[in-house]
Amino acid sequence: MENKLKIRKFKDKAFFIAVCAFSALAAVPLVAIIVKVVMKGYKQLNMDFFTETSPTTFEAMIAKASGSLIPGGVLNGLTGTLIMVGIAAVISIPFGIMCGVYLSEKPKAAFSGLIRFLSELIQGIPSIIVGMIVYSWIVLPLGSYSALAGGVSLAIMMLPLVIRSTEETLKMLPSSLKEAGLALGCSYKSVILKILLPSAAGGLFTGVLLAISRVMGETAPLMLTALGSTLVNWDVTAPTSALPLLIWEFYNDPNLVDMIWSSSLLLLVIVLLLNLAAKAIVNKRRTA
Repeated sequence: MENKLKIRKFKDKAFFIAVCAFSALAAVPLVAIIVKVVMKGYKQLNMDFFTETSPTTFEAMIAKASGSLIPGGVLNGLTGTLIMVGIAAVISIPFGIMCGVYLSEKPKAAFSGLIRFLSELIQGIPSIIVGMIVYSWIVLPLGSYSALAGGVSLAIMMLPLVIRSTEETLKMLPSSLKEAGLALGCSYKSVILKILLPSAAGGLFTGVLLAISRVMGETAPLMLTALGSTLVNWDVTAPTSALPLLIWEFYNDPNLVDMIWSSSLLLLVIVLLLNLAAKAIVNKRRTA
C-alpha cells in the first residue's frame, strides 16, 4: 500500500512538471512576439503619434535619410477604428442580447435551433468572406467604400460572441430570480428587462468587451468595405481608415516599416486592456 502511494505521488508530481513544462513551451512564441513588438515599437511612440495622421512615403524617406523619427501618427486609424467599432457595437449588442435571451428562455424551440445553427455558421465563416458579403450588400449599392460598411462587417463577426455570452450568462442566474419576479406580479417582459438583464450585466459587459477585442484587429473585411483613408474622416458614408488597415499599408511601404511596429504595439495594448477589463469584471462577479 505504501509503495502504491509513493508511485501515485511520483506520477502526480511528474504529470504536474510535464504540464508546467509544456505550458511554458507554448508560451515561448507568445512572449517572443510581445518582446519583439515592444522593443521595436516603443521608439515611435510620442505625442505626434496619437495626434497626427499617417505620414507619406516622401516624409518617411526624408526622416530616414536624416536619421530622425518618422513624422506623423495614426490618428486617422484611431478615429476610424473608434467609429467602426462603435457602429458594430450599436448593431450587434442589441440583436445579440435579444437572441441570447430567447435562446436562454426557449432552449428547445425550433427557432432556437435555427439561431444556434446560424450563429455557429457565422462564427466559422472566414472574415474575408464576411467582407465580400458586406461589399455586395452595402458597398455596391452605395457606390462607395465606407465606415458604415466596415462597421456592419465587424458587427456580423461580433454577433455570435455576444449571443453566446448572453445565453451562458443568463443560464448561470438562479431560477429563483425569475420565479420571485413573476410571483410578485411582474410581467414576463418586466422580469427580463428589470431583473434578469440587470443581474447579468457584468457577464454581458464582459462578453461585449471580448467581442470588441476579437474584431478590433480584423483587417481582411475592412479592406473590402472601409478601404482606408489618409485623413481623419467622420463621415460614415465615406472611406475610412483603421489601425489594422494602417498596419497593412505600412507593411507595403519599405520606408514605413518602423510605423508597423508602433501601430502593432498600440493595437496590442488596446486589446490587452480590453481583455484585462473583462477579466477584472469576471473576478469581481466571482467575489461578489
